[in-house]
Amino acid sequence: MSTPAHEPLDAPLSDPLSRERAHLAGSRAALRAMREDVESLDISDVTANWVNAEVLARQIDERIKALADLSDTPLFFGRLDYLHAPGADQAEGAYGERFYIGRRHVHDHDGDPMVIDWRAPVSQPFYRASKKDPMDVALRRRFGYTRGDITAYEDEHLSDPAEAARTSKLLQQEIERPRVGPMRDIVATIQPEQDEIVRSGLGGTVCVQGGPGTGKTAVGLHRVAYLLYAHRERLARTGTLVIGPNRSFLHYIEQVLPALGELTVQQATVDDLVANGVDVSGTDTAPAAVIKGDARMAEVLRRAVYAHVTMPGEPVVVVRGSRRWRVPAYELEGIVRELLDRGIRYGAAREALPQRIAHAVLVQMERSGEAPDDRVQDSVARNAAVKAAVKQVWPPVDPAKLVLRLLTDADFLAVHADGILTADEQKTIVWAKAVRSVKSAKWSPADAVLIDETTDLVQRTHSLGHVVLDEAQDLSPMQYRAVGRRCTTGSATVLGDLAQGTTPWATRSWDEALAHLGKSDGVIEELTAGFRVPTDVITYASRLLPHIAPGLTPVASVRENPGFFAVRTSAGSADVVAACAELLRNEGSTGLIAADARIPALAEALAAAGIGHLAPGEETTEQTRLTLVPASLAKGLEYDYVVLDEPQAVVDGEPDERTGLRRLYVALTRAVSGLIVTHTAPLPPQLA
Repeated sequence: MSTPAHEPLDAPLSDPLSRERAHLAGSRAALRAMREDVESLDISDVTANWVNAEVLARQIDERIKALADLSDTPLFFGRLDYLHAPGADQAEGAYGERFYIGRRHVHDHDGDPMVIDWRAPVSQPFYRASKKDPMDVALRRRFGYTRGDITAYEDEHLSDPAEAARTSKLLQQEIERPRVGPMRDIVATIQPEQDEIVRSGLGGTVCVQGGPGTGKTAVGLHRVAYLLYAHRERLARTGTLVIGPNRSFLHYIEQVLPALGELTVQQATVDDLVANGVDVSGTDTAPAAVIKGDARMAEVLRRAVYAHVTMPGEPVVVVRGSRRWRVPAYELEGIVRELLDRGIRYGAAREALPQRIAHAVLVQMERSGEAPDDRVQDSVARNAAVKAAVKQVWPPVDPAKLVLRLLTDADFLAVHADGILTADEQKTIVWAKAVRSVKSAKWSPADAVLIDETTDLVQRTHSLGHVVLDEAQDLSPMQYRAVGRRCTTGSATVLGDLAQGTTPWATRSWDEALAHLGKSDGVIEELTAGFRVPTDVITYASRLLPHIAPGLTPVASVRENPGFFAVRTSAGSADVVAACAELLRNEGSTGLIAADARIPALAEALAAAGIGHLAPGEETTEQTRLTLVPASLAKGLEYDYVVLDEPQAVVDGEPDERTGLRRLYVALTRAVSGLIVTHTAPLPPQLA
């Protein structure tokens, strides 16, 4: 029988490594039994119909997937030995308990836990206990693994005053372990300041400012996992969503939550959210995109929508049998103004208007001695005269058609943008060529956001329970509003780095961003300890900070390994390829990052040298470990080793120098173990 996860501390401890391996084997067997129990369930007699059967079968299938035992992923990574049983009175004679901390809960056939979920309250001291505050922990043990097998362990006697505090070697090795394939979870290495954010409550919005390598993306994903653990029933009803900057990024992070047993979280880009069925194949100039993304556009759209409402000039006459019921124009106007004053959405008010008119008719009926009921009111609301009046006073609005008119009819735009946009700004966003229809228009991403805003003015957007927004610094105010609509009744985790803002409309401050998101009461946290980028690399990249984000705290690398770093003058593509070949001799992944315009030439050079390469987001293999990365897609990705080609070309590829330097800052900080910068042109002077 396997050893339970909680047991008295006075149990025998001969040959600790063998004992821990035995517990791992027992835990894997218990997990396998849990999975087999679910697989053997017979639901044929417990479902009333085929719909219920489909739902239950899908839930069982998801449960089976969540119970998968990943052979190369440690089932548990730590152990806590408490001085006293958690929750028990600290009375004389109370004994401690032992808990194995892992990625998911595992219990034996008796229901006793073999592994405790890292999100459980009893697991929290694994991340937060220290010599200064041991949190009643006698011993914290970390495990070292090789291909899923325990090969080492390391102990900290937190409550022993004779033992000095020290840095965990296993923890450091895990942080610096080579990256191959997509992003992995960090449950074994979560730091105290990260854990505070991860375990913050569902009710509040948290904004995390974090430089390269501080783990902000991982913190955001682990916060989702924690919230699903702590509020599973509520979030199962309301839903969760992770929003990333592009498909490559989402593919890179998509395995983190499933590895933690969470399979129901949706992923999308902002462009996915606001597509609304229109063809987004156009582009904007930078000035036009900035204006369209400005929060002032929300008021322009609101004016244009509600301008469709006209005050009634004639009464409504409803004929029922031999009786005629007349609602005068002034009474109709009062109804319309009352609906406008309530500030409800255009579509909801339009649906309410016929019922309000019908109610006015029913009041007259009651005064005349009749006793109408709800069925009569519904009948009056469907009367042809009432329908005609509603169509005249409060006509339907098609959001895409409205935005199209604003962008193609300068006079119409001038009326509704008066006092909001200047004449020059209006000229900047009006399309030069006429467009016949919504379907034939080539909408830009910024246009799609305007349509989404208009759609919400007409009909409320569905709100989720929690939304994670990553790389948020690149969003426009109108994009923040689009995301905020998806969590009006929920909360958000906002992740980003002001220094990595690479759009002309990049976020200037997190307070401003939270206001546009509709979460002004959100808490702003800052992560400054760098766990990913080596010291020499982040020190070099931080030379750009005074030029791209003055006043921002530089990241301080906590890695013991300073990393490999070199700046080399290059004679051309052959030297770049040689640098890639040099780094590929190391274990792990390698990324070649270059200005977008240089990617085709570098691809040809790699092919000529017989070096295979992948596109961003594609999973590396033993045969192909090099990824060719356009600088515009590098954000959020990481590689063990990076070759950065022509820094000045990266800067020159952007519309202005500050944006270019920010793009360069991103590219410089993608390396986990080493960076080679190659250049034929002079380096940007800001790196001197």
